[in-house]
Amino acid sequence: MDAVKTALVTGSTDGLGRMVARALARDGYRVWVHGRDAARGETLVREIAAQGGEARFVRADFAALAEVRALAEHVLAELPRLTLLINNAGIGPSTPGAAGRELSADGYELRFAVNYLAGFLLTHLLLPALERDTPARIVNVASVGQFPLDFQNLMLERAYSGVRAYAQSKLAQILFTFDLAEALRPRGITVNCVHPATYMDTAMVRAMAVKPQSTVADGAAAVVHLACAPELAGTSGGFFDGLRPARVNAQAYDPQARRRLAATSERLTGLTPGGSAATE
Repeated sequence: MDAVKTALVTGSTDGLGRMVARALARDGYRVWVHGRDAARGETLVREIAAQGGEARFVRADFAALAEVRALAEHVLAELPRLTLLINNAGIGPSTPGAAGRELSADGYELRFAVNYLAGFLLTHLLLPALERDTPARIVNVASVGQFPLDFQNLMLERAYSGVRAYAQSKLAQILFTFDLAEALRPRGITVNCVHPATYMDTAMVRAMAVKPQSTVADGAAAVVHLACAPELAGTSGGFFDGLRPARVNAQAYDPQARRRLAATSERLTGLTPGGSAATE
């Protein structure tokens, strides 16, 4: 049996994800690098190879759920066993050059689609590979910036702001984390989420015209700790602020809200109960 640990890090061609991918490769993981820019992805693959690691690049735009499904199909075909999934891909409160509310290829509010729905769908589709390599871990890169979900206005057609859209999507990730941790507890897969660091020096933060307060290395250390630390084996259903467990918005602890989000997410992504993608 292949004993090599394998990790998929979404959004890993730049910033936090890039540093996490390199750290995992140094730790002996075979890393799947994901992003939208093939040139940057292949550059990272070469850099990891030059440091003695192994990586490959896979492209997908998480603003389109069809591309998320295609990514999952490709990974499952080439990689039957997955040790670690890090859902890091995301976009910030604003898009350079864009004004107002934006929509995904599927017609959903863009930040909710990219930051939350894409990871929700990808994680469910990749569960068979994670189950074949237990103990496995899932890490969702969330934020301390959280805004309660209004299920009557989930796509923010009213009272839109980019900050609210971003914070709502991050709280949705946390509700998903808590729900999935309970479901997977008997199956040898842990699920946790992390706020890596505040205002890291990344392209996302610079696009917000905010002065960085921490480094990408700070954030990467927090993500890798949650993904790999031996003392966290078996820890599941937690939110970490950096290296420390922390509390989150009260809605995340509401089972009814989590059930409602799960049902809504299954409908929006075409995911059937049990984890298969419904045909259109």
